[in-house]
Amino acid sequence: MKKYKVTLSREEREELMSIAGKGSHRSQKVLNALILLNCDEGKFQKSRLKNEEIATVLNISLRKIDRVKKRFVEESIETALNGHKGQRIYAKKADGDFEAHLVALSCSEPPSGFARWSLRLLADKAVELNYIESISHETIRRVLKKTKLSHGGSRGG
Repeated sequence: MKKYKVTLSREEREELMSIAGKGSHRSQKVLNALILLNCDEGKFQKSRLKNEEIATVLNISLRKIDRVKKRFVEESIETALNGHKGQRIYAKKADGDFEAHLVALSCSEPPSGFARWSLRLLADKAVELNYIESISHETIRRVLKKTKLSHGGSRGG
Protein backbone atom coordinates (compact mmCIF):
# COMPACT_ATOMS: atom_id res chain seq x y z
CA MET A 1 0.00 0.00 0.00
CA LYS A 2 1.22 3.50 -0.85
CA LYS A 3 2.02 5.88 1.97
CA TYR A 4 0.51 9.32 1.56
CA LYS A 5 2.16 12.20 3.39
CA VAL A 6 -0.18 15.00 4.48
CA THR A 7 1.50 18.39 4.77
CA LEU A 8 -0.82 21.28 5.64
CA SER A 9 -0.12 24.97 5.30
CA ARG A 10 -1.02 27.38 8.11
CA GLU A 11 -4.17 28.51 6.24
CA GLU A 12 -5.31 24.93 5.64
CA ARG A 13 -4.77 24.09 9.32
CA GLU A 14 -6.81 27.13 10.39
CA GLU A 15 -9.62 26.18 8.02
CA LEU A 16 -9.67 22.60 9.30
CA MET A 17 -9.56 23.78 12.92
CA SER A 18 -12.59 26.01 12.32
CA ILE A 19 -14.48 23.12 10.71
CA ALA A 20 -13.63 20.72 13.53
CA GLY A 21 -14.09 23.28 16.31
CA LYS A 22 -17.36 25.03 15.64
CA GLY A 23 -20.16 25.58 13.18
CA SER A 24 -22.68 23.23 11.71
CA HIS A 25 -20.98 20.90 9.28
CA ARG A 26 -21.75 17.39 8.17
CA SER A 27 -20.36 14.79 10.56
CA GLN A 28 -18.22 13.19 7.84
CA LYS A 29 -16.69 16.55 6.97
CA VAL A 30 -15.74 17.13 10.62
CA LEU A 31 -14.34 13.60 10.85
CA ASN A 32 -12.27 14.09 7.70
CA ALA A 33 -10.98 17.42 9.04
CA LEU A 34 -9.90 15.71 12.27
CA ILE A 35 -8.16 12.97 10.28
CA LEU A 36 -6.20 15.50 8.23
CA LEU A 37 -5.27 17.56 11.29
CA ASN A 38 -3.95 14.53 13.13
CA CYS A 39 -2.08 13.12 10.10
CA ASP A 40 -0.35 16.41 9.33
CA GLU A 41 3.44 16.13 9.01
CA GLY A 42 4.03 19.80 8.24
CA LYS A 43 6.04 22.29 10.24
CA PHE A 44 2.91 23.75 11.92
CA GLN A 45 1.99 20.43 13.57
CA LYS A 46 3.21 20.03 17.15
CA SER A 47 2.80 16.26 17.50
CA ARG A 48 1.65 13.71 14.95
CA LEU A 49 -0.42 10.69 15.92
CA LYS A 50 -0.06 7.26 14.32
CA ASN A 51 -2.89 6.02 12.13
CA GLU A 52 -3.74 3.30 14.68
CA GLU A 53 -4.14 5.90 17.44
CA ILE A 54 -6.32 8.11 15.23
CA ALA A 55 -8.49 5.12 14.30
CA THR A 56 -8.95 4.19 17.95
CA VAL A 57 -9.74 7.71 19.14
CA LEU A 58 -12.15 8.55 16.30
CA ASN A 59 -13.58 5.00 16.18
CA ILE A 60 -12.95 4.60 12.44
CA SER A 61 -11.07 2.16 10.24
CA LEU A 62 -7.50 2.52 9.06
CA ARG A 63 -8.80 2.23 5.52
CA LYS A 64 -10.88 5.41 5.92
CA ILE A 65 -7.79 7.28 7.09
CA ASP A 66 -5.89 6.07 4.03
CA ARG A 67 -8.71 7.10 1.68
CA VAL A 68 -8.91 10.62 3.13
CA LYS A 69 -5.12 11.05 2.94
CA LYS A 70 -5.07 9.77 -0.64
CA ARG A 71 -7.83 12.19 -1.71
CA PHE A 72 -5.94 15.07 -0.07
CA VAL A 73 -2.62 14.24 -1.74
CA GLU A 74 -3.93 13.31 -5.19
CA GLU A 75 -6.82 15.75 -5.54
CA SER A 76 -7.53 18.61 -3.14
CA ILE A 77 -8.43 19.52 0.41
CA GLU A 78 -12.02 20.15 -0.72
CA THR A 79 -12.34 16.62 -2.13
CA ALA A 80 -10.70 15.17 0.98
CA LEU A 81 -13.28 16.89 3.18
CA ASN A 82 -16.43 16.35 1.11
CA GLY A 83 -15.65 13.21 -0.89
CA HIS A 84 -16.61 12.60 -4.51
CA LYS A 85 -19.95 13.41 -6.04
CA GLY A 86 -21.78 10.35 -7.32
CA GLN A 87 -20.82 9.54 -10.90
CA ARG A 88 -23.62 7.11 -11.70
CA ILE A 89 -26.32 8.36 -14.05
CA TYR A 90 -29.71 6.68 -13.90
CA ALA A 91 -31.83 6.45 -17.02
CA LYS A 92 -35.52 7.13 -16.46
CA LYS A 93 -37.83 4.36 -17.52
CA ALA A 94 -41.05 6.32 -17.24
CA ASP A 95 -41.40 9.08 -19.82
CA GLY A 96 -44.37 11.39 -20.28
CA ASP A 97 -46.16 9.10 -22.73
CA PHE A 98 -45.92 6.12 -20.38
CA GLU A 99 -47.05 8.25 -17.43
CA ALA A 100 -50.15 9.35 -19.36
CA HIS A 101 -51.01 5.73 -20.19
CA LEU A 102 -50.45 4.71 -16.58
CA VAL A 103 -52.68 7.45 -15.19
CA ALA A 104 -55.42 6.51 -17.64
CA LEU A 105 -55.04 2.87 -16.68
CA SER A 106 -55.18 3.60 -12.94
CA CYS A 107 -58.37 5.64 -13.41
CA SER A 108 -60.05 2.81 -15.33
CA GLU A 109 -62.02 -0.07 -13.83
CA PRO A 110 -59.84 -2.64 -12.03
CA PRO A 111 -59.83 -6.23 -13.25
CA SER A 112 -62.70 -8.45 -12.19
CA GLY A 113 -62.23 -9.83 -8.71
CA PHE A 114 -60.44 -6.72 -7.46
CA ALA A 115 -61.95 -3.70 -5.73
CA ARG A 116 -59.19 -1.37 -6.99
CA TRP A 117 -55.85 -1.35 -8.75
CA SER A 118 -52.80 -2.40 -6.76
CA LEU A 119 -49.34 -1.21 -7.74
CA ARG A 120 -48.34 -4.73 -8.77
CA LEU A 121 -51.51 -5.14 -10.84
CA LEU A 122 -50.80 -1.84 -12.60
CA ALA A 123 -47.20 -2.89 -13.29
CA ASP A 124 -48.28 -6.24 -14.73
CA LYS A 125 -51.03 -4.67 -16.86
CA ALA A 126 -48.68 -1.97 -18.23
CA VAL A 127 -46.26 -4.68 -19.39
CA GLU A 128 -49.11 -6.78 -20.76
CA LEU A 129 -50.42 -3.83 -22.82
CA ASN A 130 -46.87 -3.17 -24.15
CA TYR A 131 -46.63 0.30 -22.66
CA ILE A 132 -43.16 -0.65 -21.45
CA GLU A 133 -40.77 -3.65 -21.52
CA SER A 134 -40.61 -4.18 -17.77
CA ILE A 135 -41.32 -2.05 -14.71
CA SER A 136 -41.42 -2.49 -10.95
CA HIS A 137 -44.31 -1.64 -8.68
CA GLU A 138 -42.03 0.89 -6.96
CA THR A 139 -41.64 2.89 -10.19
CA ILE A 140 -45.41 2.80 -10.60
CA ARG A 141 -45.75 4.19 -7.06
CA ARG A 142 -43.35 7.07 -7.80
CA VAL A 143 -45.19 8.00 -11.00
CA LEU A 144 -48.56 7.98 -9.30
CA LYS A 145 -47.22 9.90 -6.33
CA LYS A 146 -46.13 12.71 -8.68
CA THR A 147 -49.65 12.88 -10.09
CA LYS A 148 -51.34 12.72 -6.65
CA LEU A 149 -53.07 9.48 -7.59
CA SER A 150 -51.16 7.53 -4.95
CA HIS A 151 -52.94 4.52 -3.52
CA GLY A 152 -53.07 4.38 0.25
CA GLY A 153 -53.13 8.14 0.76
CA SER A 154 -55.58 9.63 3.23
CA ARG A 155 -58.18 7.28 4.57
CA GLY A 156 -61.11 8.02 6.76
CA GLY A 157 -60.68 7.06 10.37
